[in-house]
Amino acid sequence: MRVTPVFVDLVRVETRLYNAVSARLRDELGIGLGQFEFLEIVDRVRGCRVQDLVGELAITVGAVSKAVDRLVATGWCVREAHPQDRRSSVLKLTPEGEERLAAARPIVEAELAALTAGVSREDLARVAETMAALRANLEKDAS
Repeated sequence: MRVTPVFVDLVRVETRLYNAVSARLRDELGIGLGQFEFLEIVDRVRGCRVQDLVGELAITVGAVSKAVDRLVATGWCVREAHPQDRRSSVLKLTPEGEERLAAARPIVEAELAALTAGVSREDLARVAETMAALRANLEKDAS
């Protein structure tokens, strides 16, 4: 089996899903899917730091720092001094960021459900299992 066609399909599916969900979020809330992802991680990871976002998203520190700066500028996130390491900061959602995230979650879920409605739940579960295994394999040496 050639792996390249699988990779191409994976990338195209991800791109189309990402763009569709992002467009709906922008239309309904004025927020992109990338911003949603950052807010979701900051909310989920206790004591979230820039490095946590880097690890989760597999993008550069510079890209994360710029994105966080934009979230801070919008008033959706704040940087607070890390209690044990003054050289580092902890990211926290503001009440407005929490509201934006709460409003975005059902939109993301509904749009993804609509976009995948033509795929059986069993097939979707197999895809999820395969993606989790692939991700774990790719990330095992990343830490």
